[in-house]
Formats: sequence, structure tokens, C-alpha cells
Amino acid sequence: MKAPAFRYERPLSLPEAFAILAKHGDEACVLAGGQSLMPMLNMRLTSPAVLVDINTIGTLAGKSPD
Repeated sequence: MKAPAFRYERPLSLPEAFAILAKHGDEACVLAGGQSLMPMLNMRLTSPAVLVDINTIGTLAGKSPD
């Protein structure tokens, strides 16, 4: 299957990312690697209106969720 249509945002800072997420609320989904999100999109198990790619935010480089 193919992923549903969505708007792609690539913020360059945390404040910009937070603003995008606040604007779109539950319609937004964060992309931070894509290991599990991309297959879910392709199988249409999730269908966000906005995909927020935080991979280019320098202050997050090398961070882990723990």
C-alpha cells in the first residue's frame, strides 16, 4: 500500500516544532527516525494530516527517549 497524503513540515528549532504541533494538535505526528512510523503510514494504520520531521533539529542530535 501507499501512504495517505499529508503535509510535511521540517522545523529547524524546538520552538518552531512546538508551534507546528500546537497549531495542528492531534492532526500532527512527529517523525524522529521513521523506523515504525513509515510502515504504519504505508499500511494506513495511521493517517496524520501533518508529519513533523524533527530529524534536522540540531539540539536533538544524539538524544534518546530514555
